[in-house]
Amino acid sequence: MNSVVRRLPRPHSPAMMARMNIGPTLIVDTFAEAFRMRYARLIVSAIDDYWLDAATRELCGYGSSVIQCDAEIAVERKLTPDESPDGRPAAAVLAFGFSTEGLAKALPKRVGQCVMTCPTTAVYDGLPATGEPDEEQDRVPLGKHIRFFGDGFQKSKKPTTRRYWRIPVMDGEFVVEDTIGVQKGVAGGNIILQGVSQRVALDSARRVVEAIAPMANVITPFPGGVVRSGSKVGSRYKGMIASTNDAFCPTLRGRVETELVPEAQCVYEIVMNGTDETAVAEAMRASLHAAAGEGIPAISAGNYGGKLGKFHFRLRELLAEE
Repeated sequence: MNSVVRRLPRPHSPAMMARMNIGPTLIVDTFAEAFRMRYARLIVSAIDDYWLDAATRELCGYGSSVIQCDAEIAVERKLTPDESPDGRPAAAVLAFGFSTEGLAKALPKRVGQCVMTCPTTAVYDGLPATGEPDEEQDRVPLGKHIRFFGDGFQKSKKPTTRRYWRIPVMDGEFVVEDTIGVQKGVAGGNIILQGVSQRVALDSARRVVEAIAPMANVITPFPGGVVRSGSKVGSRYKGMIASTNDAFCPTLRGRVETELVPEAQCVYEIVMNGTDETAVAEAMRASLHAAAGEGIPAISAGNYGGKLGKFHFRLRELLAEE
């Protein structure tokens, strides 16, 4: 948490200042405020895509926001056969939490309940240790905890420098890596798209999610990659740490200070978590291009006045750097 605060460069050329629109869509002169989180990368494999998808759906359930969930978690991408640790269909999953300790509690529970129970699966570390002390990476237990389900029949396997556990289950053995790496990441990159109707806004949001899906090192953890209930920090109710982002709610126009353009009738937010600042910036840039178009009069972003997050992604500067 003592890392140097880094922000994207802020050029002020006339060309940058003029780049306010993508086609008919206004790019609001604002920034997305992101913050430091820890992340782990799990590699899940299975006998075929059906069981791989079943396992990753369960693993990533109830994983949209750390406001209430134990992790923000989603599939990063499917792996090629050459990338798969055991040559079977496999996918990389990124899980983000506020702390290494939080992920150390959440991930053994999720893997034990959601992946070990799924037929044919295995789980490997996507951030393997280098064999040398690494100041950027922590190691937390995974199979080291789950192995006790084997009731003494589990077996340890260490073919190289990495230890695995083979836990007897009813279709054979569940193979799981002993520990997993946890590193610093960046969470909370976002855009907020404003549409003239719900249908148009939904189509725009899907274009964004589909544009980000092939990208490595980034996830969109909310349902279908899209947030309908964007939040602000704080609430008028005691004990609530977050509440509805009223400035972007069309039904509250006229009752609160709004950030909506006059044509906007429906608003969606896409949140992006990445392994580093570059990954989030690239995803946000792609999302701006994908979201813009007819029926999207404006694209904005969520921030907290610079008070919450160390990383500020200014929308117009992302476009100016192309």
